[in-house]
Amino acid sequence: MKKIIIDETNQNQRLDKFLKRYLPNAGAGFLYRMLREKKIKLNGAKSEGKEILKTDDEIVIYFSDETLEKFMGTSKDDKNTAESSDLKAVRDFKNCIIYEDRDVCIINKPAGMLSQKSRPEDISACELLNMYLASGKNQDGLNINQFKPSAVNRLDRNTSGILVCAKTLPAAQELSEMFRDRTLKKEYLALVLGKVERKYDIKSYLKKDDKCNKVDVIEKFKEGYDKIETSYEPLGYLDNATLLNVDLLTGKTHQIRAHLSYMGNPIAGDSKYGNKKANGEFKRRYGLGRQFLHAYKLTFPDIKGHLKILSKKSFRAELPKELKVIERKVNYVRQRL
Repeated sequence: MKKIIIDETNQNQRLDKFLKRYLPNAGAGFLYRMLREKKIKLNGAKSEGKEILKTDDEIVIYFSDETLEKFMGTSKDDKNTAESSDLKAVRDFKNCIIYEDRDVCIINKPAGMLSQKSRPEDISACELLNMYLASGKNQDGLNINQFKPSAVNRLDRNTSGILVCAKTLPAAQELSEMFRDRTLKKEYLALVLGKVERKYDIKSYLKKDDKCNKVDVIEKFKEGYDKIETSYEPLGYLDNATLLNVDLLTGKTHQIRAHLSYMGNPIAGDSKYGNKKANGEFKRRYGLGRQFLHAYKLTFPDIKGHLKILSKKSFRAELPKELKVIERKVNYVRQRL
């Protein structure tokens, strides 16, 4: 039997969603059957799973210890395997942290790391964050079995830079609202082909093709397409390329890469939306083996709620070494960074 008392970090969510986080290896159908059979009770009574949890609510799970470990994924064998193989990953993740408090963890995601897993076997920033918090290096006393910390925004696998993770449910709710309402200012550095000589504010429409994991951009609205907005201005030049400061006003899949390519200025090193010949030249001359796109700055709005400690604060993510080498060769036209 397991008794759980809900605290303020886990309130205001549905019981069934809480149970799915707490017992990640249990199927939804199984959990609903356990609720019907009163093997999981809320405040001593039968529940449907739709109830909204409040502070001091009591959940009792009438499973054996062995069954609990199985559905929580915390068996002794699993722990020993994880401890032996994940120490380096945890250390590497810790070195990526820009800022951390009880509610939020902001990291400088390296290229190659997934923001969220796309296949069951993937290890993403979300898994690494939870491994880090479970390693004992975190001193906040969080129960990561009650709420699974996760990334709130997403970056493409080969885009580096600022990734924001929520460690508590209130933080996840507030951050999700900020990203949804576009009150968070997100700025990127991108090296694109061609000479961009002035600032642009562009609006277009985008549609994703899930089969090929690629998006299409068009000028005028068409059924099935979402409106996108991107603002960018030149910072400096390198050969026949321009270093841009990009302000992401909407946040759709591959938006910056596809939008700039649509405008005739594909990102250097981008294998999906870029210029193959030019990419080969950049790799030969500068060793650029990935797209030059980096989320370097995040600015929070005025916050009155749970995350008020972050109100109007800005965070920056250093360029990774392979991009910094190229950035140093840029002939800047103005100092903006």
